Amino acid sequence: MNKIPVIIDCDPGHDDALMLMLAFGSGKFDIKAITTSAGNQTQEKTLNNALKILTLIGANVPVYKGAEKPMFRDLIIADHVHGETGLDCPSLPQPTIKPDFLSAVEGIAKVLTESDEKVILVPTGPLTNIATFLLAYPHLKDKIGRISLMGGGIFRGNITPLAEFNIFVDPEAAHLVFKSGIPITMCGLDVTHKALVFQKDIDLFRSLGNKSGLAAADLMDFFSIFYRTTCTELNGGAALHDPCAIAWLIEPDMFVSKPCFVDVEINGTLTSGTTVVDFYGVTGKKPNVEVVFDINRERYIEILYNSIKNLP
Repeated sequence: MNKIPVIIDCDPGHDDALMLMLAFGSGKFDIKAITTSAGNQTQEKTLNNALKILTLIGANVPVYKGAEKPMFRDLIIADHVHGETGLDCPSLPQPTIKPDFLSAVEGIAKVLTESDEKVILVPTGPLTNIATFLLAYPHLKDKIGRISLMGGGIFRGNITPLAEFNIFVDPEAAHLVFKSGIPITMCGLDVTHKALVFQKDIDLFRSLGNKSGLAAADLMDFFSIFYRTTCTELNGGAALHDPCAIAWLIEPDMFVSKPCFVDVEINGTLTSGTTVVDFYGVTGKKPNVEVVFDINRERYIEILYNSIKNLP
């Protein structure tokens, strides 16, 4: 089986942690590198968190540190969801691996330059590193096969009424990425608020008995606190956002999606950071994004479970 070559750009984050477990445990990917973005917490903390997860699961890939802040704005973090460390959890080891000396942008350029095939980028945080790369190395854009991202939304936001957190943190970067001409898959809030993990699923992860299963359960115990107290409409479920961007690459038939024209609002006083999705085709503009909006939740949990089972 030919594995899918990917670079994962993430800001761990509890859901990023399970995304990494899914990516490595599935056996479906040739993971060329991990780059870290500032978002759920500061760059220093998200980098350390990525190293913790890779140490836990015994993964050995290059890790490149990304930008400290958005392109033109001050950094906003989500410590109200992910805690002081950005990855509060009692069962994570201290890192035993070190990041590479190259920056995230330089690391992406190195991987793409050396690759004989197109590589898919999987960003699950703000798009600062990806946009900066596209500005710095435009001649390498054609080496990117697709961008499968978690971010945005069609009809809802979670940091403002219409803006999703990852896009809101750096809307200028997102605007540039969505205008890049690269094929994009967008797993936004419309699908991720259906990608729910319930207590029965957390118990299932813990029942695996391995270190990764215990950590996944502990991570979801903490992560679920926010959703159970603030998103009661989810009936006790927590929205497991970021693994959707990897799961779509594994099994796109698990999802329902639609090609749409999408742009990002960067100037609106009420709508800054909103992904404006022409879901009904009223503009007549050519679709530039595969917009995902539904999921087979049971299958999603099944592939997560099977992937975590394959880890230490």
